[in-house]
Amino acid sequence: MRRLGTALAALLLAGAGLTALAGSSATAGTAGGTGATTEAVTVAAARTRGCTHSWSSRPKISTDTDYAPLMHIRTGPHACFDRMVFDIGDLPGNPVGYRVAYVDELHQDGSGAVVPVSGGAVLEVRVAAPSHDPENGEVTYEGRAGAPLPGVDLSGYRTFRDVRYGGSFEGETQIGVGVPARLPFRVFQMGNHVVLDVAHRPRRLR
Repeated sequence: MRRLGTALAALLLAGAGLTALAGSSATAGTAGGTGATTEAVTVAAARTRGCTHSWSSRPKISTDTDYAPLMHIRTGPHACFDRMVFDIGDLPGNPVGYRVAYVDELHQDGSGAVVPVSGGAVLEVRVAAPSHDPENGEVTYEGRAGAPLPGVDLSGYRTFRDVRYGGSFEGETQIGVGVPARLPFRVFQMGNHVVLDVAHRPRRLR
């Protein structure tokens, strides 16, 4: 498996090719499955512009997929949104399927058991990447059903209130994300990474 370079990893968490979040600066951008239009802004500029976006709270689905194991899940706060990045194993140019939608409750795949997720609304995230290597069964992501994601600290985040591991079942990994309300979000793929951005507030037009 090719490891994600340090520079690219920073760009992903910073905003699909934007300046890295540091100190008083942050980023915002707009991206799609086939390309991206990005704009680096400071926190002050983002507030002035009102964090406008065209995202929606409707389900986001991509069914075209190849399969490789999930390696890691990372998060990062930004001026206008909170970001979650799913790092997938080596998929040179191949698509990764996903389904992201708001649900009333997070039901664990297979058992159907309810996984409690804190927050006013729950986003169910399914990524077509199992938490183990399909070829040898070796665990690649150490998630535990119903538990917070390992290594993820949401202190200081404005949108992400809770993140819970649902499980890995039939080639998919399931995550529950707790947020304050059914806020707009976007999902896109960049290389071996599936990116989820959830806005801090509802769509605001100027």
